[in-house]
Amino acid sequence: KIRNENRPLKVLNLFGYTGCATLACMNAGAMVCHVDASKGMVQWARENAQSSSIADLPVRWLVDDCVKFVQREIRRGNRYDGIIMDPPSYGRGPGGEVWKLEEQLFPLVDLCRQVLSNNPVFFILNSYTTGLSPAVMEYLLGVQLQQSFGGCVSSDEIGLRVTDTGLVLPCGSTAIWEK
Repeated sequence: KIRNENRPLKVLNLFGYTGCATLACMNAGAMVCHVDASKGMVQWARENAQSSSIADLPVRWLVDDCVKFVQREIRRGNRYDGIIMDPPSYGRGPGGEVWKLEEQLFPLVDLCRQVLSNNPVFFILNSYTTGLSPAVMEYLLGVQLQQSFGGCVSSDEIGLRVTDTGLVLPCGSTAIWEK
């Protein structure tokens, strides 16, 4: 999708962890903003970019609270053509703030919608929370994005194929909006 756009794209990777999605987007030609609250994870992502020989490509590595970062981006007027988000099921902030995905996902997607450009390309939402089905995630992106930008939404389960049995071990869900 990034290569086929034939224009420079800005991608926001929230809860970016060790950077696999960031590196894939960089390698495809996007300028990426990688955000994670863990300094160690951001450093690991930087090292992965170095090991992959793409550390010189355009990227911003930020250690920050993802929600607070998006709120600041809205105020700054910064916009992105694609968003990838892999939020945790549960967490605590440095001030003891509690993060519960089931309660805070809808407001987070609404915030993220506000930093999408006028011509966005994709929005990828991954979850490893057992109580959040692919259908719920698809509905959420449909309500928040499809009504604003058109396009289509799809969802599926994420799983790992077990070599010995050939069965798939369920690991989470994904929902994708694309123009």
